[in-house]
Amino acid sequence: MYAVIDPATGETVETYPTATDAEVAAAVNAAHQAVAWGRTSSVTDRSALLRRLGDLHAERRAELAESIVREMGKPREEAEGEVDFCVDIYHYYADHAEEFLADERLDVTSGPGSAVLRRSPVGVLLGIMPWNFPAYQIARFAAPNLAVGNTIVLKHAPQCPGTAALLEKLFLQAGFPAGAYVNVYATNEQIADVIADPRVQGVSLTGSERAGAAVAEIAGRNLKKVVLELGGSDPFVLLSTDDLDAVVESAVAARLDNTGQACNAAKRFVVVADLYDAFVEKFTARLLADQSGAPLSSVAAADNLERQVAAAVAEGATLHAEGARNGAHYPAGVLTGLTTEHATARQELFGPVAMVFRATDEEDAVRIANDTPYGLGSYVFTTDPVQAERVAHHIEAGMVFVNGVGAEGAELSFGGVKRSGFGRELGRPGIEEFVNKKLIRTVK
Repeated sequence: MYAVIDPATGETVETYPTATDAEVAAAVNAAHQAVAWGRTSSVTDRSALLRRLGDLHAERRAELAESIVREMGKPREEAEGEVDFCVDIYHYYADHAEEFLADERLDVTSGPGSAVLRRSPVGVLLGIMPWNFPAYQIARFAAPNLAVGNTIVLKHAPQCPGTAALLEKLFLQAGFPAGAYVNVYATNEQIADVIADPRVQGVSLTGSERAGAAVAEIAGRNLKKVVLELGGSDPFVLLSTDDLDAVVESAVAARLDNTGQACNAAKRFVVVADLYDAFVEKFTARLLADQSGAPLSSVAAADNLERQVAAAVAEGATLHAEGARNGAHYPAGVLTGLTTEHATARQELFGPVAMVFRATDEEDAVRIANDTPYGLGSYVFTTDPVQAERVAHHIEAGMVFVNGVGAEGAELSFGGVKRSGFGRELGRPGIEEFVNKKLIRTVK
């Protein structure tokens, strides 16, 4: 299962043995043994380890970026940016963990005495992570939970075993004890057993709807909390502008991030009628000109995108594109002529192809934006701040970015609603997901 296959060439570069049942059991045992460290170490000590881990990411930036490029084809500059974001995340929680985990004094109105809410670790957590951001996905799950004192068993995507191994080494080099963070090359069947293990207290998954549903089903049967970050088909809503070129530049950046393989990338562009024609013309030209030429993560990913685009065209959409597909390389394109009645409009296109919809007015734009099973992120562009506030309120998504893209940060929560999942990562909400919020009530 676990192999590095260079998506640019299709060459199998390296293979890793899938874990035996005994090795999976050993990983859980190690994490369980390390729970004592999480309960007895101080927040100050754990914060120092996170800071060192962030520093190590900075020191090993080139090596990490090279591993990411080799395994999933990300453009090098973007891979380096991913590592930089990891540094920000580890340092953010190193800086703020004590504040976030401090005892919270409660106002007691029911009688004499005092009360405090104390946040403490719950124990072993399982992380199931995807291939599209091999280092960043780990950081946003591991950083807050190690700050709390939870320990982690991590199953990475099968196509990212090299990055997975390198990251585990960095955790150990930073000074985390054995078992605090354990990488395991497990099968899905083995992971089902890990979820059911009574020593495992929670699961965080970033991945497909199908994977999320399967994990949530097993976790539910075993009374385990889950955080799910699943797919997205984020709307980019253009209502007005005094600089269409600048908006187009933002729109292209929002679609081409990670060669279009980001859950929170803009995928559906909803444009009011008086701007539609000019936007489509400028957007199409810029999208085709700015495509990186990087491959998708795999030939299978390109196959899937090709099927979706062909289905859209068969339904009556028009594809504007240049060049031909070659292996995992898929040319950028723009689909027009779509309505919310098209089946493709309700799917997630994971690659550099955009869907553009014409809206009659603000109300229609909001309708189109919300007519999706997903609800991860969204983008609203308008020159009217009152309209921006109104539309942001009505968008059904976990995140709304107004007049900007690429504005994520370690301090800002990340997560969605509807079939995009539930729970939050990053910011203060990210450290609140897997903690025991223990009430201590003193009467006298």
